[in-house]
Amino acid sequence: MSPLRIEKQGVVATVTLNRPEARNAFDESAIAALTKCFQGLSKERELRAVVVRGAGQDFCAGADIRWMRRASGLAPVQSRKDAARLVAMCRTIDECPVPVIVRVHGACFGGGLGIVAACDIAVAADNAVMAFSECRLGILPAVVSSFVLPKIGPGQARRYFLTGERFGAQTARSIGLVHETAPESELDARVGAVLKNILACGPAAVREAKALIRRTAGL
Repeated sequence: MSPLRIEKQGVVATVTLNRPEARNAFDESAIAALTKCFQGLSKERELRAVVVRGAGQDFCAGADIRWMRRASGLAPVQSRKDAARLVAMCRTIDECPVPVIVRVHGACFGGGLGIVAACDIAVAADNAVMAFSECRLGILPAVVSSFVLPKIGPGQARRYFLTGERFGAQTARSIGLVHETAPESELDARVGAVLKNILACGPAAVREAKALIRRTAGL
């Protein structure tokens, strides 16, 4: 089974994390697939928006534990390469020239929140559960930090990075990690409403506005 599903409807692409049996946790193949996917989408001049979602009951449980166990036995040089690939994956999402909307449901932990932070607009189910869980696993949240800190700031990171505690969608909204929350049954409708607003704008203006934000914020 492919770790991703990519569907296009007109000028909108939907990218679905497709490892539901592993709660959409990513391993090296999923990281490579998502990176390649966004590299390709970034070149499509007619594209106007991308939606990222997860198959099954969860959005993304972070890094696959089996992959992490294998990676723990690697030499430091190889471990740094793996981390660099994960950063590159998030960066290709962050640098996509069109708006990227993420639809969050179920669990979203660790690196999964890196994906959320790399997206432009985040809509989460009211019952979603999130955590920067890296410290609980004895590792650093270094890979996601460059994407998360601009969203939640160092003050909130001090709490949620250092404790690894779980928090809900309302807290995620209050700290700036997600923009909207809705009952899970209404999540698709809320994403659709965001898309409608984006598509009501001039395509070139939206692309330039995103580039302007990145330049001005030094991202």
